[in-house]
Amino acid sequence: MTAFVRACGLSELEDDTPKRVEIDGTPVAVVRTEGEVFAINDICSHANVSLSEGEVEDCQIECWLHGSAFDLRTGKPSGLPATRPVPVYPVQIEGDDVLVSLTQES
Repeated sequence: MTAFVRACGLSELEDDTPKRVEIDGTPVAVVRTEGEVFAINDICSHANVSLSEGEVEDCQIECWLHGSAFDLRTGKPSGLPATRPVPVYPVQIEGDDVLVSLTQES
């Protein structure tokens, strides 16, 4: 069974503005965009920098340091210099609670 834990409140999320949270020691960027909420590992696979400090557009989060963008649905990079995906995590919404499971979707 997949264990979901509360990451933050839905009311704490602004559209297209990543929120960094830590779940069991794992940094996670939680993003509300295009009417959905996504959770993606907060560390860029190319450099050890926080993705939650980047911008969100077209369901992608961009690393502010070198410009690689990662699909919020799959974690796959859409361009160089990153070549490896970052983990994405299942999300459930219960009332105002955003619940995340560290079980990877992809």
